[in-house]
Amino acid sequence: MKLFYLKNCPYCRQAFQWIEELYQQNNQYQQIPIETIEESEQSELADRYDYYYVPCFFEGQRKLHEGAVTKEEIQKIFEDYLKEENE
Repeated sequence: MKLFYLKNCPYCRQAFQWIEELYQQNNQYQQIPIETIEESEQSELADRYDYYYVPCFFEGQRKLHEGAVTKEEIQKIFEDYLKEENE
């Protein structure tokens, strides 16, 4: 899973806080590989993906979520990922 973000983005900082909270709530979530990509530092890589807003989650080339995100939405992304991995 890839997570595109910007350092100064308040929505991205909040997403990282919620990810940490979810890690504490469910150890299984810690097993999900998340590659974090700072958009301005890795613009060449970011340009290969179709999105406009951050934070933005991708699995492969499939966009999972784009823009401001709630803790519940991140949890659903994690649950869906684990479900797909176990199928």
